[in-house]
Amino acid sequence: MVTVTLPDGSSRQVAAGTTVLELARSIGAGLAKATLGARLDGAAEIVDLRRPLDADCSIEIVTANSEAGLEVIRHSASHVMADAICQLWPEARLSIGPATAEGFYYDIDLGHKISDDELGAIEQKMAEIIAADSPFERCAIDREASLQRFRAAGEIYKAELIEGFDPNDEISVYRHGNGAFEDLCRGPHVPSTGYIKAFKLLKVAGAYWRGDETRPMLQRIYGTAFNSKKELQEHLERIEEAKRRDHRKLGKELELFIFDETAPATPFFLPKGAFIYNALVDFMREKYRVYGYDEVITPQILDLELWKRSGHWDKYRDNMYFTHFDKADFGVKPMNCPTHCLIFRSKGRSYRDLPLRIADFGRLHRYERSGVTAGLTRVRSFCQDDGHIFCRDDQIGDEIARVIRLLREVYQTFGFPDVRVYFSTRPEMSVGTDEVWEKAEAGLQRALEDNGLDYTVNPGDGAFYGPKIDFVVLDALRREWQLGTVQLDFNMPARFELHYTNAQDGRSQPVMIHRAILGSLERFIGIAVEHFAGNFPLWLAPVQVRVLNISEAQLDHANRVVERLKAEGYRVETDFGNGRIGGKIREARNSRVPYIAVIGDREVEDGTLNLRRRGGEELGAKTVDEFCALLREEVSSRSML
Repeated sequence: MVTVTLPDGSSRQVAAGTTVLELARSIGAGLAKATLGARLDGAAEIVDLRRPLDADCSIEIVTANSEAGLEVIRHSASHVMADAICQLWPEARLSIGPATAEGFYYDIDLGHKISDDELGAIEQKMAEIIAADSPFERCAIDREASLQRFRAAGEIYKAELIEGFDPNDEISVYRHGNGAFEDLCRGPHVPSTGYIKAFKLLKVAGAYWRGDETRPMLQRIYGTAFNSKKELQEHLERIEEAKRRDHRKLGKELELFIFDETAPATPFFLPKGAFIYNALVDFMREKYRVYGYDEVITPQILDLELWKRSGHWDKYRDNMYFTHFDKADFGVKPMNCPTHCLIFRSKGRSYRDLPLRIADFGRLHRYERSGVTAGLTRVRSFCQDDGHIFCRDDQIGDEIARVIRLLREVYQTFGFPDVRVYFSTRPEMSVGTDEVWEKAEAGLQRALEDNGLDYTVNPGDGAFYGPKIDFVVLDALRREWQLGTVQLDFNMPARFELHYTNAQDGRSQPVMIHRAILGSLERFIGIAVEHFAGNFPLWLAPVQVRVLNISEAQLDHANRVVERLKAEGYRVETDFGNGRIGGKIREARNSRVPYIAVIGDREVEDGTLNLRRRGGEELGAKTVDEFCALLREEVSSRSML
């Protein structure tokens, strides 16, 4: 007998070899029907519902209506899609087909180029497979025999996967369709194909095998699946809304930025986009004055020896740009941290001088492969609202708490009240000793707990020089975006031999806290365009008011209104053309201008403006003084209207 501990703390005695599904049946028929797998002993990996329980363990049953269950459904849907493609094109060779946060995909080697128009035929074949409700069956296979079999069948990608497996790992395949379809897979899967209730194929793209540009280009077919048709429909509606909000589309329509092949993956900000960029810098500078940061400006090209000393040469050089002149090698700055270390050591420091908080809006350059660049959200040249804090060990907690307060204030201003926190620990490629890393990780974890933050641990996802806390916001469509970061670093101060005079007149090494709030300004602008759907709050809008006339008879009054608004410091556009007023209003709303001021004969006579907001709300007639007071209050409060 083995003892199984349930999430509520209760335990059950079951015979050794009892499966997860049999355990669920013993608890209740309803649970058994919904069971798709389980997590054992708190592990992240989900095991198959047919997994035998051979030793004492804690268990969490994974059901269809959970996030983990959705992952199982989507993984199973990827197998069904691969089966459908192989039935339609038997010459197809399969590689991998994982579930993702939004759905699933499968990478397939196929001479025939699948078009988006053919997704319907694949869906129809998938529907037939699902209707057959055939069971998913797991089968352990011999490593050498399976290698030979996959090679003989021309399944080169499956063979390569097996070659990379740990020789001690058990290898398995999953079959469905009465064994007609078989795929190399560790699972788990739903009990049968009929468990896939709602699915949709979305698009076809290209993907290099294993992300290597020197390897074959495969066809990646994307899809998604849900536990109900209602959930699927809601997701598809969100996809359509995301397309309408796409910052690349709106950036062009609103004349915020462009890209040109002469500078790949590097944006050109147009006047309206440049205003937003500078407004964000001004906003952060305002916060810096309150939170005690001093701004610096540092070089962009520095001697290669600096990057070797910092550790970037060993760990980051594939993402750097280099140049050579004066018989020396130089690196283009991908991060500001080494330059701030040089500033710290440029003069003697006392414990009384700490903390030293440095901010830098310097331009950074990082090489990103063309396959991963995407509009403003992943570029090769960008600016961060970057900052570094040099402090004593006893100041770590207070300084991280200050950064967290700053983060919360900033995110609240932009309408990001929901923030998720991730704690990332030492990566495989890192610098520094075990002792230093243990100290850094303990310091960050203590700061998280002292500030009452719920967090998720991301093992091995820290920076190469230290652990980090990442702050992820949810936008208007409930999508996750990682913005802020706090990183605790004992390694770089040691590499640059930084020290300060302590209270005992000895030498101590400072702690270095790396932090960013918005992150990359370019990326934040892209996120903000989509979050606001181009409808920026008044204080951030490149144009705040558009003044419209009905006919030439109102031009004198309209021009006086424009001059007054500009004198008050507001950003104003005009549309004094000969078009009909309905068309002018429609164009102003399409341009996402917050306020539309219409001037006709009555407004001239009364000395007023007829006002409406871009969403269609009519404010009626107001004097220019009243309008300026309204604008002044909305800008000063940074209202989200």
